[in-house]
Amino acid sequence: MQAVHHLAGPCLVLAGAGSGKTRVITHKIARLLEAGLAPSQIAAITFTNKAAAEMRERAKALVGARPAKGLLISTFHSLGVRLLREDGAALGLKPQFSILDSDDVLGILRDAGGTTDAKTARRWQWAISLWKNQGLTPAQAEAEAKNPDEVQAARVMTRYQERLAAYQAVDFDDLIGLPVALLQRHDVVRAKWQAALRHVLVDEYQDTNAQQYELLKLLVGDGQGGRDRPAMFTAVGDDDQSIYGWRGATIDNLKRLPQDYPDLQVIPLEQNYRSTGNILRAANHVIAANPKIFDKKLWSEFGDGEPVRVVESDSEEHEAERAVARIQALRGQGGAAAGAVGGQGIEWKDFAILYRANHQARVFEQALRKAQIPYKVSGGQSYFERAEIKDLCAWLRLLVNQDDDPAFLRAVTTPKRGIGHQTLAGLGEFAGRWKVSLYEALFAESLGTVLSAKAVGSLHEFGRCVNDLEYRARQTVGAEDARALLMGWLKDIGYEQHLHDGEDSEKLAAARWSNVLDFVEWIARRCGGETADDGSGQESERRSVLEVAQTIAVIISLAERGDDQNVLTLSTLHAAKGLEWPHVVLAGVNEGLLPFKTDDESLTAAALVQRLEEERRLMYVGITRARSTLAVSWLKRRKRGRETVAGAPSRFIAEMKLEEGRVKEDPREKLKALRAAFAAKAAQPASGPTAAD
Repeated sequence: MQAVHHLAGPCLVLAGAGSGKTRVITHKIARLLEAGLAPSQIAAITFTNKAAAEMRERAKALVGARPAKGLLISTFHSLGVRLLREDGAALGLKPQFSILDSDDVLGILRDAGGTTDAKTARRWQWAISLWKNQGLTPAQAEAEAKNPDEVQAARVMTRYQERLAAYQAVDFDDLIGLPVALLQRHDVVRAKWQAALRHVLVDEYQDTNAQQYELLKLLVGDGQGGRDRPAMFTAVGDDDQSIYGWRGATIDNLKRLPQDYPDLQVIPLEQNYRSTGNILRAANHVIAANPKIFDKKLWSEFGDGEPVRVVESDSEEHEAERAVARIQALRGQGGAAAGAVGGQGIEWKDFAILYRANHQARVFEQALRKAQIPYKVSGGQSYFERAEIKDLCAWLRLLVNQDDDPAFLRAVTTPKRGIGHQTLAGLGEFAGRWKVSLYEALFAESLGTVLSAKAVGSLHEFGRCVNDLEYRARQTVGAEDARALLMGWLKDIGYEQHLHDGEDSEKLAAARWSNVLDFVEWIARRCGGETADDGSGQESERRSVLEVAQTIAVIISLAERGDDQNVLTLSTLHAAKGLEWPHVVLAGVNEGLLPFKTDDESLTAAALVQRLEEERRLMYVGITRARSTLAVSWLKRRKRGRETVAGAPSRFIAEMKLEEGRVKEDPREKLKALRAAFAAKAAQPASGPTAAD
């Protein structure tokens, strides 16, 4: 209530895990509306589209549909897009600038750095992203470079930025950096946005990087106007859950707030509405080993609950077997307790197995499949995020909308057809001058005045290829004809060879080509009328390839739904942040895995300490995902590369300060519990087939 009603100036809400931070934000929005602010004067900024959608729904339920519609609830990056679409002309950007995704960036970096090695280009991508998040120019990055690799990356960054400007394109990091530059350099634009947004709320504030903090300060002002113009914002975050240092997030932003805004009101939320006392005590003990910026201690009214269990396993396979046995036992006990047949009191979606790194999932997947337990892997790559699928989608998008500049840039360079960055830069400048799309500019009669005859010829050949494919896609109906059209087109553009040229390993290239064949089959089935795209599962009319291409965005969004499925979750700790489950297994809690041991010898002692503190916060995040039961599992022997080495429990297990006599899980007790559950099920009167049957 204190946080909701504080309207006199800047406010920092220290929201511990499970303490109801989204509720505070939505109720504060309602309070600001009561105080006379128009919905359009309130901005709530989150980090993910999913979090923004959830906040929008909760605000709508609280204040009503009409006021909620006017609120600006978005991610930092979406807000950046809005600023640049409205006022980017001041920086020389046209309103329909292209936003490049990670794969587009990788292609441009390969070109800018003159390499075909994806690994090298990816290293440059990470370095450039971190520099941009710190607000560094290429020249500043080169001046700060610590080794020859970083010097090279900084020089590639210079050429990369030139290409982005020529293409009228921005990358993901520019969606923060360019709005910062816009508001810093243009007083009129800054005054406009400060007047428009009277109160800014920031969720997950501890995850902000240096540039995001600058953007917040520029939007709310420096607070130097005294009582007439205090900085009006509410930052909600938790210093104990800052786990994204590796991608530029800095906990220093929490330290800077009280320095930059001396009248900052700090309000801790310490009551947890998620977990039992035993789980919270373990979490508090672990995080107590880190230095504190602000003091707080989580507590709960749910009682002690089950003790936190520590599980020792001989190997990764044994760990997976024990995790599965634990899950089956809990489900059996829950079902018997609830008087339900087949363990329906506890569902599969009530369980999660969390781990430090993606590679740990494989052995759990095998054990779950063997036990016929349905699961999903969170944080893994979606089928539609694969580079080869995005390549083909870019071509299909261009058939549907020839003004789609990002699709044009991807299609014209995939596969390569002798159209280099200088040709595209010339085309981009020409299109910008005449305010037309890249595709439209390609056919302009005066294009020959800015490009060579050879370059114009290559572009015209690409344009004819797109026009021809568009015509045939419009005419081609039915599965067989669609399949023939798409396979013929892929052969004409040499896409299979392009995949082999871009991969060091034949096996990887073959796997990517297999994904392409799956995608062709997927489109062909829809052309044959096999499945409707409205989610009904009904057969639909036979359609042309172009008609299927027009619905591709809908198909993809439907294919990626499924948050409400009754399946167990496998997830990395990073991907699990913000989520919760009744029953959690923390797996692979070994020294070297959590905390993760790095081989980077260039790190200073101070950097290593910071790294350890962030790993401890990651353990804290893992513990606080659990509501009712938590098992922490470690390996006596573990695989490292091709060898097996002795394993040691993570120091974080000792830091939990668990009672030794109560925490060790005894498999014999679990066996007894399972037998009791089966006996309870057998005692149920027979009444026809059950859901479990």
